[in-house]
Amino acid sequence: MRAHQIMTKHVIGVSRHTSILDAAKIMLRCHVSGLPVLDEKGKLIGTVSEGDFLRRAEIGTGRKRSAWLELFTGVGRAATDFVHEHGRKVEDVMTASPITVEEQTPLDEIVHLMQKHGVKRLPVMNGQAMVGIVTCADILQAVASMAHQVPDPTADDSHIRERIVREINVAAWRPAGFQVSVRNGVVHLYGLIFDDRTRQATIVLAENTSGVKDVRDHLCFVDGYSGYCVELREDIKAAN
Repeated sequence: MRAHQIMTKHVIGVSRHTSILDAAKIMLRCHVSGLPVLDEKGKLIGTVSEGDFLRRAEIGTGRKRSAWLELFTGVGRAATDFVHEHGRKVEDVMTASPITVEEQTPLDEIVHLMQKHGVKRLPVMNGQAMVGIVTCADILQAVASMAHQVPDPTADDSHIRERIVREINVAAWRPAGFQVSVRNGVVHLYGLIFDDRTRQATIVLAENTSGVKDVRDHLCFVDGYSGYCVELREDIKAAN
């Protein structure tokens, strides 16, 4: 997937001269957590988000600074914080020169940028023009839409097993002595694990294989101190 396939196209923006109050009202009315800031020609110059309203004098959440701390941070930082906490216009609190992506930017790169820069939205650009915005909600929608994909007609038991084995064999965390059987779309996992996180990863891999209806975990955990193999309780019950 790429940015243009999941982005929100019709985006509401504000100007640098929009009041803080009006920007907050727009966010509440439109149920969005951030807005692009555009100049008179419609060029993107910044973004403003709900996080920019957390430190505000009106609600008593401004930073409390001691005199000795300001000696280290400098008067410039104190002045910047004052503007951010008391400013009346969007330009006083907005993030200038925001991180952006292009229409063809892959989804994995979008997620990487969001995590790296700690942002929840990225404007999508076509040259100098903003054509949309990708938000965490758009990515969530993409995840939800995966449930409506057309089933794989080749996902019979044999193909399911082959795919799981192929994926497991290239995984650095694969269980020792791994074996898998598939019956009517139900996957049974066998092998030895030395870290319980490997169990979860193996189950998730199987669940993500096309055609799988259910996963039965028979993986045996090997205790690192005693060397004993600890079976799952349901396997123990089944044996009895």
